[in-house]
Amino acid sequence: MTSNALRIGVLGSGNGTNCEAIVAACARAEVPGRVVVVVSDRADAGILARARQHDIETRVIGPSRFRTRLERELEEQLVGVLREADVQLVALAGYMRVVKTPMLRAFAGRIMNIHPSLLPAFPGLRAWEQALAHGARVTGCTVHFVDETLDGGPIILQQPVPIFPGDSPESLHRRIQVVEHELYSRAIRLFAEDKLRIEGRRVRILD
Repeated sequence: MTSNALRIGVLGSGNGTNCEAIVAACARAEVPGRVVVVVSDRADAGILARARQHDIETRVIGPSRFRTRLERELEEQLVGVLREADVQLVALAGYMRVVKTPMLRAFAGRIMNIHPSLLPAFPGLRAWEQALAHGARVTGCTVHFVDETLDGGPIILQQPVPIFPGDSPESLHRRIQVVEHELYSRAIRLFAEDKLRIEGRRVRILD
């Protein structure tokens, strides 16, 4: 790994399959970077165990008395951990907290999220279930920059996933995750290669 490899910090609350995919893409040199720290708001999150298997530093910041965000003091602590690790890009991977001012200010234009729908359709929790309940024929996933809106930041990449007549929430979610793992790494590679420009609501991808 070169000394100028992108230093990535991953935040997650769950099993960590997207984190695992990012780590693997870095190991294969498909992403010119490396995950240097993984942070969770849950001490029992599977993402932490996955990170430790790869000898990646892990930290737990939480729990919080709030359901969907951290207290300001805790989020400032999170900023400190990421800065201490010299993180250049923050990748949210199933992180169940809405990031607020401390993070948005410290890492402006440097926080990405992956969402399991074709935004702006079906923002929020369990988007694949929303798509099924709505009778949609196509859903997908979206990688976007994070801003103060919920799942509303500038879109980087999207990829559709068809919904089949016999789909269950579980089968649809599994197919979306397969696409997520490739799409997220592709977006991070574009960032590492300095090919993304935020222009208002749009992200321009340079040749």
